[in-house]
Amino acid sequence: MKTKLIALLLLGSASMFAAHFSFGVNLGYPVYYEPAPVAVYAPPPAPPVSYYRPPCPGPDYGWVSGYWYPSGPRYAWRAGYWSRRPYARSYWVAPRYHRGYYYSGYWRR
Repeated sequence: MKTKLIALLLLGSASMFAAHFSFGVNLGYPVYYEPAPVAVYAPPPAPPVSYYRPPCPGPDYGWVSGYWYPSGPRYAWRAGYWSRRPYARSYWVAPRYHRGYYYSGYWRR
């Protein structure tokens, strides 16, 4: 009886300090979801008539056109820029304003 009690106490105290290990393996492509919309109260202003577009820095870059984005109670202009594509044959989906919501831009296959 005494041996069983000691074994039970040792087992219980050992489980208090047991570590939990886990690992995961991703065998597919990363999943990119469309960003959630942001509620805004007015559509953005019209984009500037023209702006400078520098030459492409390399073959794996894509042009992200300039756009207005909500910044607190106002809109701020983000000038266009070259960005490295996150994966081959991807393209930039521009941000948009639709029915009182602002949808951020994102890369898509």
